[in-house]
Amino acid sequence: MTFVHWRYPPGAVRPLLPGGLEPETFDGDAWVGLTPFLMEGVRPPGTPALPWLSRFPETNLRTYVRDGPGRTGLWFLSLDAGRLAAVLAGRVGYGLPYHWSDMEVRAAGRLVRYRGRRHRPTGAAGPAGRCDAEVEVGRPLTEGERDELAHFLTARFRLFTVVAGRLAAAEVEHPPWPLRQARLLHLDQDLVRLAGLPAPDRAPVLHASPGVPVRVGRWTR
Repeated sequence: MTFVHWRYPPGAVRPLLPGGLEPETFDGDAWVGLTPFLMEGVRPPGTPALPWLSRFPETNLRTYVRDGPGRTGLWFLSLDAGRLAAVLAGRVGYGLPYHWSDMEVRAAGRLVRYRGRRHRPTGAAGPAGRCDAEVEVGRPLTEGERDELAHFLTARFRLFTVVAGRLAAAEVEHPPWPLRQARLLHLDQDLVRLAGLPAPDRAPVLHASPGVPVRVGRWTR
């Protein structure tokens, strides 16, 4: 998994959020993350993973928010997945803005390449959405390098969504991400623009990780 994060003015992010959520800021800025990764062993509780269906690439565009009572979490601006079944499950089960995409993740030594092209709906016009990235993964971060910003951007234990017109949330459980340094060698994407944000005007903050096991609970209003 690679975390690519940019700073944004809170006012640029706020119009993209539903009622009841506000941008959560760090150092005065909202943050938007582009996170390409590979899902493995995906399954409902109590069922076995299936070799083909349970393994697929995904790329999420997300930001960080706070609700009225002060709970923090993720708000997904878009999610792209390489399995249609995962797209349907995410849309129907959680109300998340999933898109079906032609995707792949390839690793060769320290280089990881991500590729994604959204399937265009029949008769739709305009760009379908793309994200191509090449990342060089470096050494593990030391404890001193795992600063407050790295924690803010990666330690997230709740996702927000809207179900039947009402705000809902689901709890997320995972251990701390084992983070590594990363260098962005190439990025060609229009997911940020398609989500309604201007192009980033600063260099991104990068982290990489070999991954963690994650559990997502049922949503509740």
